Amino acid sequence: MDTEAVRSFVLAAEFGQLQHAADELGVTQQAVSKRIATLERRLGVQLFTRTARGVELTSDGQAFLPHAHSIVTGVDRAISAITPGALRIDVLGFRSAQAVVLHDFWRSHPGIRLDVVTLRENDPRAVVAAIRAGEVDASFRTVTDPAALPHDVRMIHAFDSPLELLVGPRHPLASASTVTPAQLRGYRIWVPGIAPRSEWADFYDQLATAFDLRVDGAGPHFGDEVLLDTLADSADVATFVGARDRYVWPAGHGLRRIPIVDPVLVYPLSLLLPENAHPGLRPIIDHFRNLAPVTEDAWRPSWGSQASSQRSASSTVGTTSAGGSGGLRTITTGTSS
Repeated sequence: MDTEAVRSFVLAAEFGQLQHAADELGVTQQAVSKRIATLERRLGVQLFTRTARGVELTSDGQAFLPHAHSIVTGVDRAISAITPGALRIDVLGFRSAQAVVLHDFWRSHPGIRLDVVTLRENDPRAVVAAIRAGEVDASFRTVTDPAALPHDVRMIHAFDSPLELLVGPRHPLASASTVTPAQLRGYRIWVPGIAPRSEWADFYDQLATAFDLRVDGAGPHFGDEVLLDTLADSADVATFVGARDRYVWPAGHGLRRIPIVDPVLVYPLSLLLPENAHPGLRPIIDHFRNLAPVTEDAWRPSWGSQASSQRSASSTVGTTSAGGSGGLRTITTGTSS
């Protein structure tokens, strides 16, 4: 089986657009289309249906997707085992604020060998195991109970991601320039596919409790395009997105991204890394420190508030190399706003 065809399928499923997958791979849309067609012939099934908006997974495509993720992850891990030197950082998704900030960093440091990957793991223990095994050098994950971390893995605050409300043009709040959490009460905030016991499940549980919000995690997540289509057609469904998250939708959707204020709802993003960290992480952490801080009144989950208090008391969070000049001696983060 052509693993690059499988990779093309995974990216097309994530983006919902062959062109976006091609851009990510650095090839033409025609090349991606041919790879997927070859894969479909190899499997004897149709993986996508083509629509005016892009591509949508068939039932066979949905069944194949998790296994395709495993194939791509296995190939990446095999390559990394014999190709030392490149900095590998795990992100939750290629549209996430994590990937966007890393892309901004790479554009200003194109000489750095940087691999951005997605482990597709909801269990932080599996991510910690991947870090300890050297499969990735760092991961944008939060262990909400730091006492559960092994002694040779550290967690530092990376940056804060303010939430925005994303709604369709017929939603009652669509014309608002800003909204407050109090104004969101009673509305259905649909966040499909919240993984049980994940950090974001904890985040949304605390958020819903703090502001008496209706956060609905029902149903599987069939991809961002399905979610965006639902929002465009709905007069009562909204969702949350990060202010730096990258989303693209057809012009006819008319979706609105609305900042949330009084207070700003902040998702604190953390970085897991080994004690003897890759030296290439230091300039990336410096890049995080220089991001514009959240200066307004802000709400954070309990684990984010604790990290904020610790940063207020001390502006540095260090990781000490276990030895040798190749390790990252100290990682410095910015002071809390």
